[in-house]
Amino acid sequence: MPKAIRVYEHGGPEVMAYEDVATVEPGPGRVRVRQTAIGVNFIDIYFRTGAYKPASLPFTPGKEGAGEIAALGEGVTGFQIGDRVAYAAGEGTYAEEVIIPAKDVVHVPEGVDDATAAAMMLKGLTAEYLLHRTYKVKPGDTILFHAAAGGVGLILSQWAKHLGATVIGTVGSAEKAELARAHGCDHVILYRDEDFAARVREITGGRGVPVVYDGVGKDTFPASLDCLSPLGMFVSFGAASGPVDNFSLGLLGQKGSLFATRPSLFAHAGNRATLESMAENLFSVVASGAVKIPVHAKARLADVQQVHRDLAGRQTTGATVMLP
Repeated sequence: MPKAIRVYEHGGPEVMAYEDVATVEPGPGRVRVRQTAIGVNFIDIYFRTGAYKPASLPFTPGKEGAGEIAALGEGVTGFQIGDRVAYAAGEGTYAEEVIIPAKDVVHVPEGVDDATAAAMMLKGLTAEYLLHRTYKVKPGDTILFHAAAGGVGLILSQWAKHLGATVIGTVGSAEKAELARAHGCDHVILYRDEDFAARVREITGGRGVPVVYDGVGKDTFPASLDCLSPLGMFVSFGAASGPVDNFSLGLLGQKGSLFATRPSLFAHAGNRATLESMAENLFSVVASGAVKIPVHAKARLADVQQVHRDLAGRQTTGATVMLP
C-alpha cells in the first residue's frame, strides 16, 4: 500500500502521521501521479495548524510535487502514462501517490530533474506572477524583497537581476546575507540589526522603491510602506511571521497614495492558459541557467515532523524537498 502523511487534528508537527493509505483511481479529468519528489512550503504549515482550513479532517497536506503519471482518468487529453509532470496546486502531495486535476499539471521538460521541478513549482510560479503580473519589473527598477534567502527570495532575486533590476533584500542572519548576495541581491539588510526602511531610503537616495514584495507579514509591517516611493505598490503575498492586522486604507494615502495588493498563486494558475504561460516562462529561465533553483535540503517523507520544525523555526534556506 502507498504511504501518506495524515493529519487528524490541527496542531504542531506531531499531529502528522505517516501511514498506509489505499490506492485511489483517478476520476474524470484527473490523473494519478507516482511521486518522486515533494515540495515543502510555508502554506503547508498554515493548513496543518488550522490557520488555513482544509476541506475536512483528516487530510493530507501538500500542494507541490513532481513524478510520473501512473493512471489517467476519463476525458484526460494531452498526457500519457509515464509522462514526467509537476504541479503547484495539488491537494495532498505529502504522499507516495496523489490524484490531481489534469488542468493543474504541467509537463516537465528535459534537462530539469524531478527534485528541481518539485522545488521550483510553487516558489518559482510565485516569483513569476510577482515579477511579471503583480508589478511588472523593468530594467532600471530598484525593488525590495523581504526574506531574500528564503525559497521564493532566492529565485525571485536571480530573476529580477536577470530582468535588469537592482535588488534590495532583507535577511535575518549574516549567513543568509551571504546566500542572498550569491543569488542576485545587490544590497542586503539585516533586518534584526538595522532599520530597514531607513536603509532603503539611504540606498535609493531618499526616493524609495516602486515595489515591496513582502511574504513576512507582521514583523515587516507597516515599515514596508515607509520604503515605497509615491504611488508605489505594497505586495503582501504571505505571512511567515503572522498576519498583517488592522490594515488602514487611510495609511496608504498618508504614505504617498500607495497601492496595496494581496495576490495569490491560485488566482493566477486557476486559468489553464495562464498556468501554461507561467510555467513556460519559469522553465525557460531555469533551462537557460539565468535562474538556478537552490535545493538545500532533502529529507524522507517519513521525517516530515522535523522538516516542519526546521521550516517554522526559519532554519531553512532555499528549497526543501521530501523524497517518498
